Amino acid sequence: MDDLGLGRRDGLPDALRVLVEKLPRGTWEAHPNFSPLTRFWLDRHVMFRDVLDRLQGGTRAFLDGQVAPERYGRETARMAQFFLQELHGHHSIEDHHYFPVLEGLDARLERGFKLLDADHHALDGHLNALAGGTNTMLRGLSGDDPKAGAGALEQQLGDFNGFLDRHLTDEEDLVVPVILTYAPEIH
Repeated sequence: MDDLGLGRRDGLPDALRVLVEKLPRGTWEAHPNFSPLTRFWLDRHVMFRDVLDRLQGGTRAFLDGQVAPERYGRETARMAQFFLQELHGHHSIEDHHYFPVLEGLDARLERGFKLLDADHHALDGHLNALAGGTNTMLRGLSGDDPKAGAGALEQQLGDFNGFLDRHLTDEEDLVVPVILTYAPEIH
């Protein structure tokens, strides 16, 4: 899996795209097996991307002098805590509930679910670093250079955004076509 690590790939390999090639993104919602649970799951991915974009935007606004340190710290702490908790919980549900149901449905894609599991482990390290970077930034807001921690956090958020988007896109391209093809019982 090292050659397909989260920071080194630009999409799923062709061998794992067999179902998404038959069921491309633009067709998903019209498919008879597209369920409210699938819509909810995709909406969660949209929400994660949105919150991360808002964290980045807030940090840029602070660095550009458009937001007071107190407001920036308060809003960033709230959003970062929400983001970290929700993303960790989301991955836990996928790992322990959804993926075990899905991965046995098509043997051609078992490697893909191992890839997603490896992504989750890699993202855990990034989530921990992001929590640490947020805490460092918050402590630094009352110091001599309140923008130093925010500058470092901006870099972390940008790097993390790339990793998260790659993971979410690949996860969607693997999981949704499996659900549409096999219509498993997932509650």
